[in-house]
Formats: sequence, C-alpha cells, structure tokens
Amino acid sequence: MTAALLAEALAPLRANPQQAAILLDIDGTISPIVEHAADAKVPESTRQLLAAIARRYKIVACVTGRRAADARAMVSIGTISYLGTHGAELLRAGWTESVVDPKVEDWVRRIHQFGREADTAELRRLRVRLEDKGTIVAFHWRGAPNEDAARSALDTLASRAEQAGLRTHWGRKVLEIRPPVRMDKGAGITTFLEGEDVEAAMYAGDDATDLDAFRALAELQQQGTIKHAIRVGVRSDEGPSGISEQADVVVDGTEGMRDLLALLASD
Repeated sequence: MTAALLAEALAPLRANPQQAAILLDIDGTISPIVEHAADAKVPESTRQLLAAIARRYKIVACVTGRRAADARAMVSIGTISYLGTHGAELLRAGWTESVVDPKVEDWVRRIHQFGREADTAELRRLRVRLEDKGTIVAFHWRGAPNEDAARSALDTLASRAEQAGLRTHWGRKVLEIRPPVRMDKGAGITTFLEGEDVEAAMYAGDDATDLDAFRALAELQQQGTIKHAIRVGVRSDEGPSGISEQADVVVDGTEGMRDLLALLASD
C-alpha cells in the first residue's frame, strides 16, 4: 500500500482524533515475535510513537493474550488502557489494578490445575514451554528441537483439554487452554467501547485471535455504533491468510506497523 493510500485509509481517524479509538495487538504487531514470549519487547521508537498517539487520540488500548499488568509493564505507558487475556481482563488508563470478567475468574483454579498436570517431563523434554496467563495457560513450541514432535504431543493435550470441558485455541506456535466461556478480543473491545463517544475505531493485529476483533469492529459499524471501522492486518509468514483477506489495510510486519503509527502521530 502506498503512503497516499494509507493516509486515505486512516483519514477518518486523523480528521477527528478526539472521537477515535486506536486498538492494537502487541505480539507480532507492535512487538516482534521472538522465540521466548518473556523476551519480547516493544522497540523504543514504537513506544515513543504510542505515547504521542495517546496524547492525541481519545482512546488508545493494547489488546493481548498476556495478562493486562504484564502488558502494561511491557509497553510501559500508563496513559493507555490494556485489555488482557484476550479481552477478559481490563486495566484502564490510570487504574492500579485490573478487573477480570467474573465468568472467567470462576475457572482459574481448574485451568491452573490442568496446566500443572499437563506440564509433564515428556513435554519439557520436547522443550514445550508453559506460560501462565492468569485465566489461560499456554504451551509454546517455537524453537523446540523437533517442532513436529512437540506439535503432535500438543494435539494429544488439546484433545484431553476438550474432553475435560475446557476450550482450546491455536495461535502462532502456541496452544492456549481456556475456560469454556466466551473470551475473545471481539467481545472484549465491544464491551470496552460501550458508551464511549467514538465515531471511528481502528484495530491492528497479526494472528487468528485478532480476527475476532476484526469481526467485532465490522459489527459495530453495521449497527451504527461507530461510523468508520479500520481493520489493519499485520502480514507475516506465519500469520493466517484471513488477516490479509479481512483487513482494510495491510502492512508488512512490525516495521510496517511502526510506519502506520508514525502517520497517526503526525499532524
């Protein structure tokens, strides 16, 4: 997409920033994907752009599978909001503690128990890594010596989780075990934007979980809740084809996303 076409696509946001919402996935969107999720960082140049955007636009939020508090620590901007655990957890700008959807919170003990029982010596031998996301447990196999064997073991684990009444979600070399209640980025941003005086909203993401947010923005526009919905797909070799197919704007990787943020931050 040329600079002129990108500027045209973002015009509804830039024309009236005080009635615009900027919603962003983190990993793979503003932070490069790394082998170990704990090592991921938002580049300082991107962070500075986000801080500038937060001063200009009515609503700025990061929407992530990480815990909200972990996301805030990672991005290090207190003037924006964080929707953690795929939207089930909200940490608004200025809040000191996040609020978790009670329907989800009821399942935390069972999710953690499943994670502890599933984190076997065999999985560790395959170099599958367990991540505690609060109300979700995630199993990462990126960088495992034999990624095919690790994925096969996680296929079996996913079946066990579903038989136990839990839900599974596959992402970019990660399996998430979730509570059996609706918990997705689309539901999260719909609730988050409820009652806000917003005419235009943008969501940017790179993975399957972000497609829920794309659909939610389209629904909000169809309902007349917002006038303009801009869905930004961050293209990558590992991302699902739906990201580019369903997006209004497509950028190449986190560097392309940084260029888009620079345009939003400019006069």
